[in-house]
Amino acid sequence: MVMKKTEMLKKNYEFKKVLTKGKCISGKYLIAFVQKNNCKNSNLLGLAISTKTCKAVGRNRLKRLIRESYFLEEEKILDGYSIVFLWNKKQNPENVYFKAIYADVKKIFSKSELYVEKG
Repeated sequence: MVMKKTEMLKKNYEFKKVLTKGKCISGKYLIAFVQKNNCKNSNLLGLAISTKTCKAVGRNRLKRLIRESYFLEEEKILDGYSIVFLWNKKQNPENVYFKAIYADVKKIFSKSELYVEKG
């Protein structure tokens, strides 16, 4: 099994580029912006959760859950994309569990047609 290399988006201009030019796909808890990039063998992942959502411990927990959900699906998705996940501010983050976020990530990837075709 070959591990894919996923890098994180860190700079403000990298986030802005994906958020302005990327395709928006929303699930129940997450909103994702997906844009093709020039990295042929890796994806770029960005996580942005507003400070108004909850306190730091809650935000870090949400980021860990989203990151883990992404890494479980990483082998099945296409390379060469920048993906930014945002928390849907209409949803309360207090009682959200891993299963719900994982299902949301899978739904977003299937909607955006990022899954590799099996054949």
